[in-house]
Amino acid sequence: MTRVTRLITATLLGALALGGCSGGDGGGQAGASASTSSARPAGGQAGAGGTYAVITHGAPGDSFWDVVKNGAEAAGGQYGAKVTYQGDGDPAKQAQLIDQAVSEKVDGLVISMANPDALRESVTKAVAAKIPVITINSGADNSKELGAITHVGQSEEVAGRGAGEKLRAEGVTKLLCVIHEAGNVGLDQRCNGATATLGGTVERLQVDVSNLADATSKIKAKLQADTSVNGVLTLNPAVAVAARDAIADGGSKARLATFDLSADVVDAIQAGEILFAVDQQQYLQGWLPITFLYLYKNNLNTVGGGLPVNTGPGFVTKDNAAQVAKLAQGGTR
Repeated sequence: MTRVTRLITATLLGALALGGCSGGDGGGQAGASASTSSARPAGGQAGAGGTYAVITHGAPGDSFWDVVKNGAEAAGGQYGAKVTYQGDGDPAKQAQLIDQAVSEKVDGLVISMANPDALRESVTKAVAAKIPVITINSGADNSKELGAITHVGQSEEVAGRGAGEKLRAEGVTKLLCVIHEAGNVGLDQRCNGATATLGGTVERLQVDVSNLADATSKIKAKLQADTSVNGVLTLNPAVAVAARDAIADGGSKARLATFDLSADVVDAIQAGEILFAVDQQQYLQGWLPITFLYLYKNNLNTVGGGLPVNTGPGFVTKDNAAQVAKLAQGGTR
């Protein structure tokens, strides 16, 4: 087979592995955590496919980011690449992790940019060092200007518009949009999108994702203080569960929807406690960038043509939640 054919075949085999690969338990302690995958495919040498660093703003042990990590590590195993995953919610620490990866001369970087301004200098240095960068999840609007070769994720405002349309169809006229990370541009875009299509009033409530008990209390207090709020949109699966409890404890009739999945969210959808979840298919946000960097290193392929590669939005509802629940058991949803 020709070299290009081998590369294409490897990519297709990786796509077939999407449904069954898992790369670790994602546990860790507060701050940055790291894990490495260097599985050796048949006939290959561990690390022969390149060395790639995945550096995100996701806290260790977060159910969403664990799936991203699983995807990245599964791709690393597929291509005989060494993949190191690190996550830290502090933008300054995330920038330090990027600088460290640059100093180690990795073959490629995968970076989520919840706070693009805080990472601008570090990302620019990586590009200047001729290290290919792919951004994921957050920061699509700044990805190209900072020199990334593509962005993998969803348009947060488009996804927010879709959520607003669905909530409007459910009769929601006054919506509470719960933001769990201050300064995260993607979360503001989600609320902006919902505001554009709801056709009613949207208020924002700031909570702290690291203190879910307090988030439950704040949401409950808001619903009790303003009984005209008949809809809640959370932007994180853990906060969705907190909101579900707040609605139940406060005796509210507000309809609840969320962004992103966890096993608890899928269960709540099946139970009718959550209307739907906006699914950006985060496994792809780990798997695709490693695939793209591998192809760039070995065949100078680029993807996207200057436009983002969209992984969503999709919607998980009561109709398909059971199927998604089975896939989630394998760590891919």
